[in-house]
Amino acid sequence: MKKGLLLLGVWFAVVVMSVSNATAREYTLSDLYQQALENSEKIKYAEENLFIAEMGRFKALSLLIPKVTAFGTYNRFTQDKFSVSGVLIQPEQSGTWGVRADQAFSLSLHELDALIIAGQTITKSEFDLDTAKTDFILMVATYYYDVLKAKKALEIAAANVERLTQYRNSAAKKVKVGELTKTSLLRADGELSGARADYLRATNALVLARAALIRLTGIEENFRLKHQESLYPDPDSFDELRKTIADTRADLKSYETQAKIARQNIKYVRGAFWPSVGLFAVYNGSDQNPPTATLNRESVLAGASLNFPFFEGGLRVAELREALAKERQARLAYDDLKKTADIELRGACLDLETQRGALKYLEDQHVFAQDNFNAVLRQYDNGLATSLDVMDANSLLLNSEKNVAEALYAYQLAHLKVRKSSGTLLQFVAAGREK
Repeated sequence: MKKGLLLLGVWFAVVVMSVSNATAREYTLSDLYQQALENSEKIKYAEENLFIAEMGRFKALSLLIPKVTAFGTYNRFTQDKFSVSGVLIQPEQSGTWGVRADQAFSLSLHELDALIIAGQTITKSEFDLDTAKTDFILMVATYYYDVLKAKKALEIAAANVERLTQYRNSAAKKVKVGELTKTSLLRADGELSGARADYLRATNALVLARAALIRLTGIEENFRLKHQESLYPDPDSFDELRKTIADTRADLKSYETQAKIARQNIKYVRGAFWPSVGLFAVYNGSDQNPPTATLNRESVLAGASLNFPFFEGGLRVAELREALAKERQARLAYDDLKKTADIELRGACLDLETQRGALKYLEDQHVFAQDNFNAVLRQYDNGLATSLDVMDANSLLLNSEKNVAEALYAYQLAHLKVRKSSGTLLQFVAAGREK
């Protein structure tokens, strides 16, 4: 029963993969980047923040433009009213209309400070968007390599099942002619059953990895991944990347811009201590039926006012102290992130170096394991090696295949992490799409 279920699982996986490969759309990693960026809720959220910042600039600009208001009234009276001498003092109907223009500004011109802050906020939002894209792209790459690793693990598991099946059949023949003990055949059956179980686990792992990638990127369920086997070109050294990290990492530039905003806000808050000037101009028009003797059909009025905030209960002082504290916080946050980014970059560069060396050694190990398995198998066929020797050689080969696959994808992901830590991942991805 168990053997039947295993075989059914293997058959189902083979059918699914065959149909998928026949009709699936192929994606490169660059294709996935583009697809994911278009569908990501997090990216769209950051884009909305940028739009909000742009609207903030329009709001700040409106403070520098006069406000124009149109007004009008219409009155209808129940009866005319006359004075004792017969002069009309209240008409049957009357109307007034006009336009009023107002402009207020501080003598400190902190309205300009507000406009500058709005522009800096847009810049910060742009950096935040780039940061979100960078983080998301690395996540896409991680899921992409998870699928490739799962697919490779399935291929390795399938090859192991095939090798062990051939060995088990060979062992069965040797048992029949008395060249091998029953115990050796039982060992071969046990190893083969374990290999089939590994194959089923690898199949399920691939299904889950594909589902995670679909959820993240929004691609169709039926897809294939195209993988470029050549390794990425090495990035610059840690010392070289460290020199430019403040100018390339979007999150650092965002924090730096936030510090600039905080400094500009201090100037803006201090402007509240200055007097403000208000200017206005009004045009009035009026009409009556019948007209009164005192009717003034047109009038123009202009004036100015000066307001000095003498005392507001300590509000302005508190706001200034608050602005100074926020500026100190912004500087501390930037300094902290810069130190963190330095450590992150160093760790990423060391990990890349480690993965590069490990990949080379594991590839050498795989060559040895393959040659060793072939040699042991020949010796076994000639009666010079035991079944235990074959199992050991196969285990060594299987582990080496898994280790090489893990190391290859770990190295390529480590390369992208260096790009991300140095702030060059977006440019690297964009350059890859242009090729």
